[in-house]
Amino acid sequence: MVILYAMPPSFGLPDASPFVMKTEVQLQMAGLPYRRQLGGRPSAPKGKLPYIDDDGTIVADSVFIRLYLEDKYKIDFDADLSEQERAAAVAVERLVEDHIYWMVVYMRWAVDANFAAGPAHFYDHLPDDVQSVTRDGMRANVLGYLETQGMGRHTVEEVGQLARRAFSALSRLLGDRPYMMGNRQCGVDASTFGQLASALTPWFESPVRDAAESHPNLVDYSQRMMALHYPDYA
Repeated sequence: MVILYAMPPSFGLPDASPFVMKTEVQLQMAGLPYRRQLGGRPSAPKGKLPYIDDDGTIVADSVFIRLYLEDKYKIDFDADLSEQERAAAVAVERLVEDHIYWMVVYMRWAVDANFAAGPAHFYDHLPDDVQSVTRDGMRANVLGYLETQGMGRHTVEEVGQLARRAFSALSRLLGDRPYMMGNRQCGVDASTFGQLASALTPWFESPVRDAAESHPNLVDYSQRMMALHYPDYA
């Protein structure tokens, strides 16, 4: 059985990490038996979640987990897609994971009120004498990642502008289809759902959430995927 190392449910979501949700949805799509186990960044092979343990084979990073599952279990998540559609699916995956993801991180960690309502509580279990130091140190690290990546160099208003442009494109790509590439789920639906659900959670107030909510087809899509894969959260 596959063990999926994950984060706890947080922020009204099945997992604090959109990448964990992505991998869990792909495991469900594949019909593979698995169980979730809480894992920490220090113990993760690449210092981040998710990673899996498949009878002793450790695979880290959601992209490499997908490639491993496809190779090991002879699964093609994109079996119904043409070569051009497969290329488009990769482009959509990069839009949501390399662009929209960083907007979500920005709004959670760089906006004081959202940080206090969300990520700050990751450290509530620590003793009082180290809690604030650890919390402040981790926030400084994440803000450093944002600065290096580039999203952290923008104002909240500018990030909102980028979000409106990105979600407008994603909405147009989805159109009136039930899933990103057509009438059936494929690999990119797991990626898109994880990032979109993270952006839409009402836990945080942000122009990124506002931008996503302004497209009813994206909201419906996220709710459809949530009901299918996490009915308790629908």
